[in-house]
Amino acid sequence: MSCWETIADYGLRSIGQGARLLPKTDFTLCQQFTLIGSGLIWNIYFGVLALISGFFLSTAVALAKMSRVTVLRKTAEWFIFLFRGSPLFIQFFFAYFLFLSLKSAIPFFSPLTSAWLGALVVLFLNTSAYAGEIFYGALCSIPRGDIEAADAYGLTGWNRFRRVVWPTMLRLAWPAYTNEAIFMFHATTLVYFSGFPAWQQKGDALYYASYFADKTFNPFIPYPILAGYFILLTLAVISLFGAIGKRLNRHLPSESRRKTRLRINLIR
Repeated sequence: MSCWETIADYGLRSIGQGARLLPKTDFTLCQQFTLIGSGLIWNIYFGVLALISGFFLSTAVALAKMSRVTVLRKTAEWFIFLFRGSPLFIQFFFAYFLFLSLKSAIPFFSPLTSAWLGALVVLFLNTSAYAGEIFYGALCSIPRGDIEAADAYGLTGWNRFRRVVWPTMLRLAWPAYTNEAIFMFHATTLVYFSGFPAWQQKGDALYYASYFADKTFNPFIPYPILAGYFILLTLAVISLFGAIGKRLNRHLPSESRRKTRLRINLIR
């Protein structure tokens, strides 16, 4: 079988298109690159949807934490503490069994036991908690002069938030939020190693990398392939978020703009 035939058979296998059975013997590099890359579709799906939906909830959480209403403030604080204080793997585990209990009681909740929805809900809540704390810190760091200038122009309520507070919050929080986006894509590899099963061997990139490592007894080929895919994904995230950050800072002098750069940490 040529490499092009392998790509045609396994390129979309993770979403149910192409060959039904996985290769059993005589594994080639093309098969490993193709199947691991096919599984990356799920990682991108989880990461993109969790970040888009979590962006709005995290803004609401940050505002609630700054609220003078005790109920809103305490609810936001405990939400952030719960999802930042517990490991994501444990969140997946308990969420799956919670969704199973809901399914047995009310069949309407049965989709939540599938990874495409149940795991997405967990990732959505997790990133909302982390990003909510990031945005809260940015809200606390907004220069007082910006608020006073908005008041001087007669901006109050929603208009002040939309025109002054929210753009300034995003500008201050964007470098840290970029890191959260990168970590969220990396966290998607935990989905199929938690309680959520991979139906018909339709898994993510790490699922297929582990499959090849177990079958060949050689983890030094599939795992570096997996790492290479995620490095490319990280570079794409940095480029996209860097472009957005540049747009957010377009009103600043060029020497005052902070550029998003890839910095390799030797020690974390």
